[in-house]
Amino acid sequence: MLSHLSCGVCVCVCLDSALTAPLNVTIRELEVNTAIVTWEILEGDPVIGFAITQQKKDVRMLRYIQEVNTTTRSCALWDLEEDTEYIVHVQSISMGGSSPPSDPVSFRTPRESEKLASTVSDQVNREEMEQAVQLRVGELIIIVVVLVMWAGVILLFCRQYDIIKDNEPNNNKDKAKTSSECSTPEHPQGGLLRSNL
Repeated sequence: MLSHLSCGVCVCVCLDSALTAPLNVTIRELEVNTAIVTWEILEGDPVIGFAITQQKKDVRMLRYIQEVNTTTRSCALWDLEEDTEYIVHVQSISMGGSSPPSDPVSFRTPRESEKLASTVSDQVNREEMEQAVQLRVGELIIIVVVLVMWAGVILLFCRQYDIIKDNEPNNNKDKAKTSSECSTPEHPQGGLLRSNL
């Protein structure tokens, strides 16, 4: 009976020592005063929470954030100073202890002016894209209107051409009849039977 208990304790200690450090620790949504750190863990690790350490580079003071009873794989970092370099570590927490810290991830917060400049350039890029879309729509409308007008002109021309074509052979026949009845080559003033008095 005692051997089963000691074996159970041994297994528990073995599991805790096998707890691996979080992987792929990255910084996202980096702002002047805030950032979000994200990470992944290996499947099967008995994790009940995480501990995040945030430290300014070359400064001994650090912030320790511990979250338990969570499956969230991200944490917001707040109250950061602009244009400052930070180092972040993440540890997994289980019932028996914590994992080794993850590989350090360093990042630098932007300056307020840089952030404003990037925000302004983003707005300019959006406005340019909207203008380009509006231009394309306007160009398409103009092209469609021009094509419709040309189609109308071509239809009108074809209709008028058919009218002219239909009337033209009748005019030639009438002219040919009239000129042949009134005159001949020998007598341009009249027919053969007519005589000048």
